[in-house]
Amino acid sequence: MKCFKAYDIRGRVPDELNADIAYRIGRAFARAVGEGDVVVGYDIRLDSPTFAAEVARGLMDEGRNAIDIGLCGTEEVYFQTAHRGVAGGIMVTASHNPIDYNGMKLVREDARPISGDTGLRDIERMVEDDAFGDAVAARGTLRRDHDKTAYIQHLLAYIDVSALKPLKIVVNAGNGGAGAIVDLLESHLPFTFVRVNHEPDGRFPSGIPNPLLPENRDATARAVVASGADMGIAWDGDFDRCFLFDAQGKFIEGYYIVGLLAAQMLEKHKGARIIHDPRLTWNTVEMVESAGGIAVQSKTGHAFIKERMRAEDAVYGGEMSAHHYFRDFAYCDSGMIPWLLVAERIGKTSTSLTDMLVERMAAYPCSGEINFRVEDAASTVAQIVEHFRAAAASIENVDGVSMSFGNWRFNLRSSNTEPLLRLNVEARGEATLMEEKTEALRRLIGGTPA
Repeated sequence: MKCFKAYDIRGRVPDELNADIAYRIGRAFARAVGEGDVVVGYDIRLDSPTFAAEVARGLMDEGRNAIDIGLCGTEEVYFQTAHRGVAGGIMVTASHNPIDYNGMKLVREDARPISGDTGLRDIERMVEDDAFGDAVAARGTLRRDHDKTAYIQHLLAYIDVSALKPLKIVVNAGNGGAGAIVDLLESHLPFTFVRVNHEPDGRFPSGIPNPLLPENRDATARAVVASGADMGIAWDGDFDRCFLFDAQGKFIEGYYIVGLLAAQMLEKHKGARIIHDPRLTWNTVEMVESAGGIAVQSKTGHAFIKERMRAEDAVYGGEMSAHHYFRDFAYCDSGMIPWLLVAERIGKTSTSLTDMLVERMAAYPCSGEINFRVEDAASTVAQIVEHFRAAAASIENVDGVSMSFGNWRFNLRSSNTEPLLRLNVEARGEATLMEEKTEALRRLIGGTPA
């Protein structure tokens, strides 16, 4: 089925994903996971409550009890699944996809991800076969529990609230779900929040919330400058990613936040292991090793990162795409914990976000991720490798291809979720070199910028 992807479920409504398919997913999920209740939550898209209700109906027809946690973020389903010790969780969300899309993210016990090689294909087959039959005699029940108290207290446990300074912070929820959590946190924190696109609205009056796109950053940047804020935060629709802006309204590449958070977590967990993705690495590895930690590289993608974190018992994992994972958060990604940690660091060090990162950004300038649509991704990658092979000091194939040349490196990989090639380039202290090599790679890759 077209809506089943490598890591999750996403498709255009109603031809690729609809209420009937949602019901069948509920029934298939019940057969795919262990015994116990199932948490169900949903994002702000207009059809998400309907899809969540159909998922719950499918679960109940299989004899499962469904716990409806209501409008929430993906990380709340992760948290509630682990916190309650239930069989699994289903989040109805399409995150930053177009307005006519919806989807689901699935986890089993302890919020372990269900992806292509850990059960998602089995669920897909059952949904396609649609051979479920009548509902079981001992039908399950639906319980609504929208209390977020335990989740909010868990978020606050990551920081020393007494060390916080009274910062002014721009928060841009993108009309997604993050605003409600900011409101619940507010009474516990000494911050003044400047709210932008704060109210949840599945019509997306300000556009699809995806701050990774440069055109979606202006509203946050302008608000930071206009209000004289200390920092800005923007989230995607289901707020499992957060994006930071400094006091000048400058967008901070997620790559540098990974190193910052790694060092901060290592202050609290001496000698711990840190997981990172292969796209941009030098700054992260240096910051981890300088802080006495062990840097471990993993293939890109939440399922791979979470699996490696559990295997290594890593305290933190970070991807340059603004996914940040925490051991004490069931090894899952959160869009709330990172900005709280950064705010704590500002308070403890009396240092701005700019000053924290200016040396790191100068030491390892990077291109940010550049996407290309090409006719034959595999052939394009092979041609790039052949072009640079003779000059390369090292070649790695952990995820796509990473080639290093002493003072610069690049990673080129096919997207796991979209028909794209993704390029990242970094250099050692030479922004001009990074820019020159990025442009050279652009020309060699060709294709259409995406």
